Amino acid sequence: MSDKTIVIEQTKSPIGRPAFQRQTLKGLGLNKIGRRATLKDTPDVRGMVATVAHLVRVVDAK
Repeated sequence: MSDKTIVIEQTKSPIGRPAFQRQTLKGLGLNKIGRRATLKDTPDVRGMVATVAHLVRVVDAK
């Protein structure tokens, strides 16, 4: 098992975005600009990050 993690930070607001993008942010554990979430680096998480790539940034991938 890999215990790699990825840290993502929300950089933009989901206001005016489609509902699925707002729900994806909630699923990643983000709800305010500047918040960070540390998650396991899995294909599922990478896909969620790709969906909202314009609203978040990858801070640190270990």
